[in-house]
Amino acid sequence: MNYLLDTNVLITYIRSNKYSERIDEVYNPLSFGNTSIISVVSIGEIKSIALQNNWGIKKQKYLKMFFEKFLIADINATAIIDRYAEIDAFSQNKLKQKSLNTSSRNMGKNDLWIAATASVLDAKLLTLDRDFNHLTKEYLDLELIVF
Repeated sequence: MNYLLDTNVLITYIRSNKYSERIDEVYNPLSFGNTSIISVVSIGEIKSIALQNNWGIKKQKYLKMFFEKFLIADINATAIIDRYAEIDAFSQNKLKQKSLNTSSRNMGKNDLWIAATASVLDAKLLTLDRDFNHLTKEYLDLELIVF
């Protein structure tokens, strides 16, 4: 199974707590036979968190080693850029060929990049938040993790 891990799931793993253990028990995204992918966008988000919280050298070295466990998906790909635009228009209920069938959904730009990446790579998106729910029928194989 191909998994793309949302930033909030990665942070759960970095904290290495009972929630990351639960993710491993249920989904096992890091096990042999599964491919775990992260977006370059998530790396930027986590590095920003590290800077804002003054993470020391030891924790930053850990981050570097942690990121090496994953395939890192770049967003500088035509298919991902095109899907980003399509998902953004769909979320705003402005896509002529697909209707959202509800009011528009404002998504953060980083979430749009993550959704587009998971969609193009045909990877199951593991997340802890509901920001992607409206995309499940049209764009994503989504697994909302609830504790």
